[in-house]
Amino acid sequence: MARVIGTGLSALDGRRDLPEHLDELASLGCETVELPVYAMDIVVGGRVREAALRPVRAACTGRPFRYTVHGPLAINFFDEAFRLPRHFDVLKASMEVAAELGAIHHVIHAGMMPVKQVPAIEDAYRRQREWLARAGELADTLGLYVCVENLFRGHDGRVYTPKPSRLAAELAAIGHPRVVATLDFGHAHLQGAHTGADLVAEVAALAPYAKHLHIHDNFGLADDIWTYGVGEKLAFGHGDLHLPVGWGNLPWEGLIDACTFPDDVVFNIELEGRYWYAAADSVATTKALAARAAGGVRAAA
Repeated sequence: MARVIGTGLSALDGRRDLPEHLDELASLGCETVELPVYAMDIVVGGRVREAALRPVRAACTGRPFRYTVHGPLAINFFDEAFRLPRHFDVLKASMEVAAELGAIHHVIHAGMMPVKQVPAIEDAYRRQREWLARAGELADTLGLYVCVENLFRGHDGRVYTPKPSRLAAELAAIGHPRVVATLDFGHAHLQGAHTGADLVAEVAALAPYAKHLHIHDNFGLADDIWTYGVGEKLAFGHGDLHLPVGWGNLPWEGLIDACTFPDDVVFNIELEGRYWYAAADSVATTKALAARAAGGVRAAA
């Protein structure tokens, strides 16, 4: 049975005034907050810029939250071997920021690469296992979990990234207790547009490794036609829209019922800033899903 330690909410950028934003999140009843370190200019050239970290640390101190951090999106251990030490330098700096901010989870993306022959893909997985194991050792020293997030193949399917079930298998192969998953339900839905994989089975396969969840909705449709801005993408229902739960067509209750999460799972809402007016409803809906995961809804049924 899951014991949810927090329902958080964050916009996908760092442009808001942070103290004001945190005040609003507290008023919405959030228990966790995901800090978008990738957009805060704290990591500069692979190093922590203390002058940029200081005001963020001050704003976060004394708040009624547990914090998580989303690290730089470009960290990619499927990249060419000669660049991987640079990716690790950026990861290390971002993890050090997370530890300074008292975060419990540090989110990074799973590997991405152009679609290639199977031997090249398997070699990329080998590289990723090696470097994620190193990240796990660093996480041990910092008191963090590295939470690897499932992605999707983009608008044309020419980019390879693991399905949730393959990511689960990779985490099992790494076997490090500090290297776990971020299960992004919306990304899993979009991945199915190119793989045809069963959404419920894929999500259920990754759930036991997922200490961290990204909650947002979409229609599982590839963003494969020209549209004029986000409003038209919304009209067509295409792409990674980061909608409030219930606006898309993800079968949320069935997904939650199919999953067995770790005891300390975090439900974090990733809401596109355009839809911030729906923040209160998003928190309430996600808290209901969290209660369902923890057995509250099923026990009451």
